[in-house]
Amino acid sequence: MIAVERFAIAGPLLLQLRRFEDSRGFFSETYNARAFAEAGIRSVFVQDNHSLSREKGTVRGLHFQRPPRAQDKLIRVARGRILDVTVDLRRGSPTYGQHVAVELGDSDGRHFFVPKGFAHGFCTLVPDTEVLYKVDDFWAPETEGGLLWNDPSLNIAWPGFAGAQVAAKDAALPLLQALQTPFARDGT
Repeated sequence: MIAVERFAIAGPLLLQLRRFEDSRGFFSETYNARAFAEAGIRSVFVQDNHSLSREKGTVRGLHFQRPPRAQDKLIRVARGRILDVTVDLRRGSPTYGQHVAVELGDSDGRHFFVPKGFAHGFCTLVPDTEVLYKVDDFWAPETEGGLLWNDPSLNIAWPGFAGAQVAAKDAALPLLQALQTPFARDGT
């Protein structure tokens, strides 16, 4: 059974999976297509990704793939902690440009579902953080897009670390006001 938290912005979901703990550690079923479908996620995931961020304050994102290669994402933390953020980019959505931010860690058993039509990114809260995520379409570099992670109009309360670690390509992403969103209201 999966506990599901919904947000004022329709689409993203925070999922609490069961963990069985004892003196040896824990066991958790991290993905079960039937249980996720019952929770409202019917995506057919085709690729798993794994990132390691060595430094606290590493920012990855805010990324998306344009249609027809747009992706649903299912994110969890294998080691460490992150602030995970998704921004609504669905044209005509009443929450366009608004975001959801959640903290995920290796000890909480939570997954964050980010549907098509949203940009996604995260900031590491501790060193040596590993993030795992499933996607429902393959990586297609010709369809990559994104938003500047610290665009003031997004009003994201990123952690106040001195000197965020950001890739050059992410630091060059556009502001929301300059983005011509490729997503319809249904995320396609």
